[in-house]
Amino acid sequence: MYTRLLLPLIPLLFIGAVQADVCTNATTQGDMNQCAAQETKTADKELNSLYKQITARLKDNAEAKQLLVKAQRAWIDFRDAECSFSASGVEGGSVYPMIQNDCITALTKARVEAFKTYLNCEEGDLSCPVPGA
Repeated sequence: MYTRLLLPLIPLLFIGAVQADVCTNATTQGDMNQCAAQETKTADKELNSLYKQITARLKDNAEAKQLLVKAQRAWIDFRDAECSFSASGVEGGSVYPMIQNDCITALTKARVEAFKTYLNCEEGDLSCPVPGA
């Protein structure tokens, strides 16, 4: 019975393997753009997960939670503006999506690291706005 339920999922395993192989050996601009977009999506998922963890820890501090929301919105505006500027030299070209996504991914990964720091503050660290778990 379990085999019948799992059988339709097998092609999904191969799609992931094929996607990784395509990105490793990407030679066309379309493939490189697609891979850059996938990296951005992966980094964004991690950022969103960490954001949810932080907001959960701030559930008893509405003021701090609102400050986080304000900071995150400002950070998103900055990230988008910075990456539009960064990619502006190739605007209209086929490489534009890759350049812009690479920038978004890099800034998102930096934000991920900042969030990880917030989630792993040492006890007694008065400069940390996020309480321990």
